[in-house]
Amino acid sequence: MTRTYGMYAYIATGHDWTRGKPAWQLKVEPAVAVRAKRIFARARATTRGTVNMLATDETAHDLSWMMLRWPLVPADDRSAQALSEAAGRYERREARIGEVLAGTATRDAFTFEPAKTPRDYQRTAVDLLRTSTRLLLTDEVGLGKTFTGLLALAHEDALPAVVIPPTHLPSRWVTELQEAFPALTFEVAKSTKPSAAFERGDRPDVLIVPYSRLAGWAHHLRGWAQTVIFDEIQDLRRGTETVKGTAAASIAREARYALGLTATPVYNYGGEVWNLLDILSEGVLGSRDEFLREWGSTSWSSHIKVGDPAALGSYLREQGLMLGRTRKDVGRELPQTIKVPQFIDADPKALDAVAGDAAAMARLILSDTATREEKFRAAGDLDWKLREATGIAKAPFVAEFVRLLLESEEKVVLFGWHRAVYDVWNEMLAEYKPIMYTGTESSRQKDAAYDAFVHGDSRILIMSLRSGAGVDGLQLVSRTAVFGELDWSPQVHEQAIGRLRRDGMGDEPPVAYFLNSTEGSDPALMEALQIKRNQAEPLVNPDGKLFTNAIQDTTRARALAEQILARAEQAA
Repeated sequence: MTRTYGMYAYIATGHDWTRGKPAWQLKVEPAVAVRAKRIFARARATTRGTVNMLATDETAHDLSWMMLRWPLVPADDRSAQALSEAAGRYERREARIGEVLAGTATRDAFTFEPAKTPRDYQRTAVDLLRTSTRLLLTDEVGLGKTFTGLLALAHEDALPAVVIPPTHLPSRWVTELQEAFPALTFEVAKSTKPSAAFERGDRPDVLIVPYSRLAGWAHHLRGWAQTVIFDEIQDLRRGTETVKGTAAASIAREARYALGLTATPVYNYGGEVWNLLDILSEGVLGSRDEFLREWGSTSWSSHIKVGDPAALGSYLREQGLMLGRTRKDVGRELPQTIKVPQFIDADPKALDAVAGDAAAMARLILSDTATREEKFRAAGDLDWKLREATGIAKAPFVAEFVRLLLESEEKVVLFGWHRAVYDVWNEMLAEYKPIMYTGTESSRQKDAAYDAFVHGDSRILIMSLRSGAGVDGLQLVSRTAVFGELDWSPQVHEQAIGRLRRDGMGDEPPVAYFLNSTEGSDPALMEALQIKRNQAEPLVNPDGKLFTNAIQDTTRARALAEQILARAEQAA
């Protein structure tokens, strides 16, 4: 007779700590309990010999595996059946994920046929979402993530759905929805609380609620939305520390499918991916402490630096939780971006003006007696003041560089961050009719700025580094980007370049000029950017390496200047 080491029970109603979700309870010999708590790292601390854990398909699979070594008896027939069914689902899911990624899976037929033909790689993403039910889609900019998200709604069990985009993108979702599925009804949230029509039950197939209005809608969307799509999900990288993050998690928790769309899931350090996935699928990477213990190398404040980003990315892909393809992967390559780092002068007066304040804040940050709150506030103030002063110090020289470019380029997108810097650029480049697309303008004003640049006579679009994610069409009129100020995140720069490196850009590669100073905040920023790049790109890139979608050209600016001077001499 086979020796047994205890009993397992399926508890359908769960416990307080499971938020009412089903749980497994093991009552086993002490030595087995010790081993079980090692295997099930998220097991609940309990009395001696008892182990409680969430009843997920994964834990059922692991429990079945553990019982090969330490056989347990079921508390009742229901427990035995629940274990068999859940472990079987997990095994079928694993097999199906492998088939989807290998391209051998049988596809579910669409309930609603799209009006335009999807690409094969877009269908693959939908197949994976329907298998794993939670997916972070990180396809390269320009590969049609919006349309892929809409394809996920082409199945009857996926509706109704809620799409959650940045504030400036609802109109784009409306346009693509009407083009792809004209028969589906939609509503765009105009307020921070549900409309009268929604509350009385007149509800659309697709509801579009910007992040800025999500909190007021969350209670009404929990349990209603079968699919939730988070566009530019990096907006939630701070996780449930924010009101919108908490609202997003509560909606995703009760949805059948949850999809996050972004080409840049990690802005700073690899731990941000834990925040995103914990919203899409609560607990899938364990608690924050468990994630730090297993994947992290260092942690400070709310940031976790991942020890091996490539290994983490590989694991997420194997589990069907993340999928990202480059243009090369899908046979839609574009010319590589030409990146031109160029050191320029800076006016020392602007930096001298903040030198005293900067020194005082630096002393406070390094002080042994200051409180944590005082240091945090001083760090923020120092960052803002020094970056702004650096931007102002460079601004006249940036403006002159752009003027030089406009001798040979028709239109330029100029990226910055501070309002005081924009004021200098606007004044010095007024003859080129610069137009603003920053965090200050309303959605309507941004649409007008876009139209003036793409269809009008404005030759300079001054764009905030973190505005305009997902904007399409700039590549039709410009191939030149100038970074007059730097961001702390390299992925912000990549996303900005992606507004010009898209389908329809023509045969010439986009050119991105990075105008840097040897003074002020730029040296520290440039050092941090490389560290963060090493966190973000190996995690997202399927080959675990840094992306090679750009080439460095340190001579281009000099060649441009020589060309313009030669032309001027000929004219004279």
